[in-house]
Amino acid sequence: MRPHIQYNSPVVLTFALLSLGALALGWATGGWTTLHLFCVYRSPLSDPLTYVRLAGHVLGHSGYAHYLSNMMLLLVVGPPLEEKYGSRRLLLCILVTALISGLVQFLCFPKTALLGASGIVFMLILLSSLSGMRAGAIPLTLILVAVLYLGGEVVDAITLRDNVSQLTHVVGGLCGACLGFAMSRRP
Repeated sequence: MRPHIQYNSPVVLTFALLSLGALALGWATGGWTTLHLFCVYRSPLSDPLTYVRLAGHVLGHSGYAHYLSNMMLLLVVGPPLEEKYGSRRLLLCILVTALISGLVQFLCFPKTALLGASGIVFMLILLSSLSGMRAGAIPLTLILVAVLYLGGEVVDAITLRDNVSQLTHVVGGLCGACLGFAMSRRP
């Protein structure tokens, strides 16, 4: 049998390809689509695109380096999680995290915009640290990841002034932990 290329992780691969398409569309439109479709910010509730942006912001990226930094981690951490939890569950985790981080941005930061998949990546990282959880036990990996990754983001949020939304990383990580615990209770 000859080796062939397999679309082994449909949710993760489709997410990466949609994000690449959003990036290309942003380049082709001089940034118009990035701002109007793939970036969440306070806008009137009467604007139908407001609802698209609440979750669609995770597909947008400010440039190729931003895209690449998110997709490399997504492509490493995502496929084993999709294999473990299934495509539907992982898609639901991505959508829940996108919506929650979009709502936090919309409600709490009216003068700034958010785009990128880093909240999704942090959700996957925390979800991954829970993937080997046994009944009645909290994995030490979860504690270490929470302290190192999320603790570092809290420190960065206090000490740095940059264009990185550390709160989105924290929100994504908290979503990953909560979703991981919820899925560990179900067969």
